[in-house]
Amino acid sequence: MSYEFSRFLAELVTGYNHFILVYFILINLGYLVIFILSLRALWQFVKRSFFPDYEKIRESDLAPPISLLVPAHNESRNVVESINSLLQLNYGTYEIVVINDGSTDDTLAVLIEEFDLRESSEPVRVSLPSKEIHRIYRSLAHKDLVVLDKAQGGKSDALNAGLNVSRYPLFCSIDADSLIEENALLRLVKPFVEAPRETVAAGGIVRVANGCTVVDGRVARVGLPRSRIALMQVVEYLRAFLAGRAGWSAIQSLMIISGAFGLYRKKEIIEIGGYTEDTDTEDAELVVRLHKAMADAGRPYRIIFIPDPVCWTEVPETWRVLIRQRSRWHRGLLQTLWKYREMFLRRRYGSVGMVGMPWFVLFELLGPVVEILGYLTISLAWYLGILDRSFVLMFLVVAFAVGALLSVGALLLEEIAFRRYPRFRDLLRLLAYGFLENFGFRQFMSLVKVKALVELAFRKRGWGKMDRRGFEPHEPHEPPFPAESSGSAGRHGKDSA
Repeated sequence: MSYEFSRFLAELVTGYNHFILVYFILINLGYLVIFILSLRALWQFVKRSFFPDYEKIRESDLAPPISLLVPAHNESRNVVESINSLLQLNYGTYEIVVINDGSTDDTLAVLIEEFDLRESSEPVRVSLPSKEIHRIYRSLAHKDLVVLDKAQGGKSDALNAGLNVSRYPLFCSIDADSLIEENALLRLVKPFVEAPRETVAAGGIVRVANGCTVVDGRVARVGLPRSRIALMQVVEYLRAFLAGRAGWSAIQSLMIISGAFGLYRKKEIIEIGGYTEDTDTEDAELVVRLHKAMADAGRPYRIIFIPDPVCWTEVPETWRVLIRQRSRWHRGLLQTLWKYREMFLRRRYGSVGMVGMPWFVLFELLGPVVEILGYLTISLAWYLGILDRSFVLMFLVVAFAVGALLSVGALLLEEIAFRRYPRFRDLLRLLAYGFLENFGFRQFMSLVKVKALVELAFRKRGWGKMDRRGFEPHEPHEPPFPAESSGSAGRHGKDSA
């Protein structure tokens, strides 16, 4: 290696390392600002919810009826518990529409037997395109339960088919491997009652069900998973929702509502063409498209996050499945940002265009690439003998300490506002993993995201197989306690519902 090239390489590495330091300071300052916004939003929410009025909403004529759409593909392990949880919801008028999307296991047979389904000859008014619906079944035991058996078309296609069959003005998309708490709909529908013209979409919080005990479709005992991979995700989910989406919602820049649990105005979704298969994350694409459509039409609107309606979901417990899931999420992020690139830094699209889009492009999308290149340049600097120890120390402080602070902060928000993990030992374990995830796990997830971008460059798409263990059964020697009893209602006044 020539002297001139060695010198050029050393200057290049040193310059990039300085860029990395500035970049990481900016991104972590941004995360701190979002955390402060989340803290403020949650504090205001807790004060407003001191005397809950959910029972008044349920009894009011203003509470709109809701269609619950449950797409299912090879979900025989969890679908019965999920439907049972929906049948027990404390809400006035609602229907459950299960869409069996070409399952190759016994999902349909399990549904027919468990819920006493009979084939129906009712017509379907097609508002959105979808694959062929083979049969429609209705339950003799539950008059508001309908099951569609259709050709496989993917989740977006299944949701469009469900929208065609659904009857009510609001619809809630729910994953078949998820459980909804009894009062979740009452809590999620509240902004639609308070501001019916402006509110077009609302999302609740998704929590990790692994390790929880499920009885008759309800989380009867909140616990932590035995799997370390799943434990890391408990911390991730709390940070993403309580220290992330709450803040984005506060500045009207919420760009994703989880496909596992979101409530929408049906009319607006049909007007923009329903769900599409353009990206690998149909939930994020739908929300950004909804932002764009409302802004283009010049309509005042709200798309918000509400922290106390809870959906419990099973998360991956193997590296193989987790990598598939996170790769798909990051591919979907790039696809969505590219599809709606015209919104970038456009005042017409408000805080979404001026704040949300730039943040997600510069930090959420490109952050993993910058981080991985940073580790590589530090290694190269060490090899060239130009490693600045003070720089490395500063880099590690920014990369690890602030990340741990945000994770611990999210757990403190959880403990102060909701306290869903009542056992002190569980809280200590979560705090420990809030620190530990920054030493290996987070870096590995960044590498997975870089891999996802490479896959997309080679036009690789799809969900991949998501293996499920199924929900934890109830163990008689462990007395259950209701999941909702330790939440914000328990601390600040119990729901009357």
